[in-house]
Amino acid sequence: MSHGWDESAAAWIADMGEAGDFGRACVLDARMLARIRGRGFRRALDVGCGEGRFCRMVQDHGVGTVGIDPTDALLRQARARDPAGVYLPGRAEALPFADGAFDLVVSYLTLIDIPDIRAAIPEMARVLAPGGTLLIANLTSFCTAGAWTGDPDGVRRFRIDDYLEERAEWAAWHGIRVHNWHRPLSLTMTLLLGQGLALRHFDEPAPQGGDPAKVARYRRVPWFVVMEWEKPAG
Repeated sequence: MSHGWDESAAAWIADMGEAGDFGRACVLDARMLARIRGRGFRRALDVGCGEGRFCRMVQDHGVGTVGIDPTDALLRQARARDPAGVYLPGRAEALPFADGAFDLVVSYLTLIDIPDIRAAIPEMARVLAPGGTLLIANLTSFCTAGAWTGDPDGVRRFRIDDYLEERAEWAAWHGIRVHNWHRPLSLTMTLLLGQGLALRHFDEPAPQGGDPAKVARYRRVPWFVVMEWEKPAG
């Protein structure tokens, strides 16, 4: 079954550029890097690294990175932009690494793309070293359960429905068409807690700068969540 990434890779690469889209450049990048900078991480795994943009940003802070992704065209672009980097084919549900291989594992807007998070989250925890950090950015479950609609009064409002129903739906923008998975937040939290991970940071970040119209829209809906989980050291 195609999830759209092979067909959408070229459009994705063009849309991201080096600066990233609004959500990354104006909402998430600074928050994610703030959880990494100065922490002494040595080796990071970026699960669903795409074209390697965040790997390159993490390397700028002195952390060695490995990127993994199932989409060949995105991996080729990552290697072209970072010839010295390590970018490997693979899926989050079966990570080809030893237990405890990384002191930092990153999932940057990839949980929404992963068909089987019941397998993927245990895999991320498995390859994380004791005392290590799993850093996650994802669309909120409120966001993935809803859509903007035009009401009869002319006001656009965000409507949420079927929140508890886990499902994949097609999302399309700028020539990109991919499956996005909606899952209630309780499912994701239960899976992470089930691995014995401890929640150390939780945020629903607001935009910092950028197009005022987009800032206003992103402030109306809880769009993103950033979470940091720690694997017990014992």
